[in-house]
Amino acid sequence: MTPSISKRFRTAAMAALAAIVVFPSPLLAKVFSPDSFTLDNGMQVVVVSNHRAPVVTHMVWYRSGAMDEKPGHTGAAHLLEHLMFKGTQAHPDGEFSQIVARNGGSENAFTSQDFTGYFQSVAADRLELMMELESDRMVNLMMSQEDIDTEREVVREERRSRIENEPRSRLNEQATAAFFVNHPYGNPVIGWDHEIQALTRDDMMDFYHTWYAPNNAILVVVGDVTVDKVRPLAEKYYGRIPARELPPRVEWREPPADVAQRITLSDPQVRQPSWSRRYHAPSYVYGATEHAYPLEVLADILGGGTTSRIYRSLVVEQKLAAGAGAWYNPTSRGPSSFGFYGAPLPGGDIGAIEAAIEVEVEKLLRDGVTEEEVQRAIARLQAEAVYARDSLRAPAQVLGGGMVIGMSVEEIEAWPERIGAVTAEAVNAAARAVLAGEASMTTLLLPETNTVKGDG
Repeated sequence: MTPSISKRFRTAAMAALAAIVVFPSPLLAKVFSPDSFTLDNGMQVVVVSNHRAPVVTHMVWYRSGAMDEKPGHTGAAHLLEHLMFKGTQAHPDGEFSQIVARNGGSENAFTSQDFTGYFQSVAADRLELMMELESDRMVNLMMSQEDIDTEREVVREERRSRIENEPRSRLNEQATAAFFVNHPYGNPVIGWDHEIQALTRDDMMDFYHTWYAPNNAILVVVGDVTVDKVRPLAEKYYGRIPARELPPRVEWREPPADVAQRITLSDPQVRQPSWSRRYHAPSYVYGATEHAYPLEVLADILGGGTTSRIYRSLVVEQKLAAGAGAWYNPTSRGPSSFGFYGAPLPGGDIGAIEAAIEVEVEKLLRDGVTEEEVQRAIARLQAEAVYARDSLRAPAQVLGGGMVIGMSVEEIEAWPERIGAVTAEAVNAAARAVLAGEASMTTLLLPETNTVKGDG
């Protein structure tokens, strides 16, 4: 169980649509060739057959995360993730995890701004047992006040150890809060500590009964199974759960950004200074979505490894940085960001890192990228995940992560074709749309004794 998707699962799963939903040929639109169907109660089911080993991954995604919390109730989605392991009348007091372990399986869960998910990896002949367990806690969760108080302290300790005692995480939390002016993405997934302390049993039951419903869930099963095996089991265990009326989604929108922001954190724990800058960007389903695929290619050209423009310039040629690059993740229900980062060599000048990356951005906006660079980036993106279909986890992450933000199976499967159709003209248009202008968030993480001219 994790306090935030941003550090582990988002990199491994959400970015998967940008990095592992690929196939060697950009002309082939099929990736995992899944079977899919919808139960009468509205629950979507996706099956990917992989008979290389007698193992399955069983993953349930809920289309609810931290962004669905009521104002003043941050942390509810993540605390509920913890409480889901406390038990039901049929399987009380942590018995869920004990059963999974006794059957030789492994399990985990994850919470993000956009969704919450639960998964188990077990022998294929234990799939029915996993469905029985997971469907039971979809509707029959018990949570006592003692359970809530215990898990609340576990979450608060996670927050202290992973955010409050980590300068980089504290800086990112503050920068994110300032970056999103109106969208709930500005709140941390784990929640603000004072609001975590104030969450009541009624709050938790309200969130559970509001969002944990079959018509708000997606089941993905990957491994040594077939759709003919999964369908009757899904109908038996999940299909008997009544659909629930869901509240209307709030259509959160960010106002236009027109100012440059800058946040500096100096801390005695910092040994390696670092710099970053992020810009507002669309996602697959939010904003100017036509720029999403070109921005994926752009991120690879600028910062995708040791041959990228930024790494080659700052690390190899100028020898200014120990590391530098770019990032972009289009897999979110709301707005995304396109960003750059860099860290100087020991004793180096962090101001020089900022200046050098600004030169690269200016060069990009002035001269653009070439068609050759675009084709090389597309080839690299595809080559990174040539073995994705052999994994028992990646298909569930990719398909679930895309569907939970509103993409169809067909759209996800068409990723290679769509990324392969990106042109230099489209990449340059996306760069101008996102990186031109002053609106950005710059962060500097410094040792306590450091000062940077112009920061106060």
